[in-house]
Formats: sequence, structure tokens, C-alpha cells
Amino acid sequence: MLRPDSKGDRLLTSAPPAGSDVKRVLFVCIENSNRSQMAEAFAHIHGQGRVEAYSAGSRPSGRINPAAIRSMAELGYDLSSHRSQSLDEIPPTEFAAAVTMGCGDSCPALAARRREAWDIPDPKSMPPEQFREIRDLIETRVRDLLTRL
Repeated sequence: MLRPDSKGDRLLTSAPPAGSDVKRVLFVCIENSNRSQMAEAFAHIHGQGRVEAYSAGSRPSGRINPAAIRSMAELGYDLSSHRSQSLDEIPPTEFAAAVTMGCGDSCPALAARRREAWDIPDPKSMPPEQFREIRDLIETRVRDLLTRL
């Protein structure tokens, strides 16, 4: 399984080397427990070496939804050591892309060259089949974003 580093930090958290073409991307949802966490994971999976990915919540829940952990484990990604965090915990930097995922007006202005709003339903209370559909939609959107960066 793909795992964050041994200290529990995210993959690729250091600043990109000078002259590097590594892109920083940020995914934001309300609780940072489902959608944005899965989007961050897919950015790590599909953008490894090219992307420094972060996720945060406008009102973080403080935990990752066990359904999101199970759903990503089905694909071989260990989301269990991620943590739900607020926008205040994200490094103050400009992002190549900032993607909001249904948080509406509660998302503040973020420094980003590209901003996208993905209106993706919150799968928090969905049955497993529907949850997987949302997971797969997020993967498709992340892959598309990475090809455009």
C-alpha cells in the first residue's frame, strides 16, 4: 500500500527544489474527511514526482471517515494515517490549482493560479456502491486536472 512517510506527514510535503516543475495542488471540502482526502490521495497516486498535494476543510471534522479509508484501501492506498485539517494548517504559498469540492461560500480566497469548483456530492452517508461511484468520479477529475497542469 502507498503510505505517507514514517512521521505521518503527507507524501511530498517539502518545498519543490528551485527550478522544479513540481506543482502544488490543494483540495478543499467542508470536513476534510472524504472528498478532499480522496482527491489528495489520487493526486499522490497519479502525480507522483510531479505534484505536491494538500487537502483541508473549511470546517474540519478532525477525523477521516472510515468509509473513505476502506474505499481507498480497495485501490491499494492507505488513507488511515492522513488527518483532517483546517485551511489554517496549509502552508501559505501559491498553488498551481485550488479545487473546492462543494464547500460553497465557506471557502476563503486562496492564492492559486487556477481555481476550480467541483460540485461533487458528499458521500459521507452513502452506501458503499454510491461511495465508490463518488470515489471514482474524484479520481477521474483529479487525473483530468493533472493533465491540464
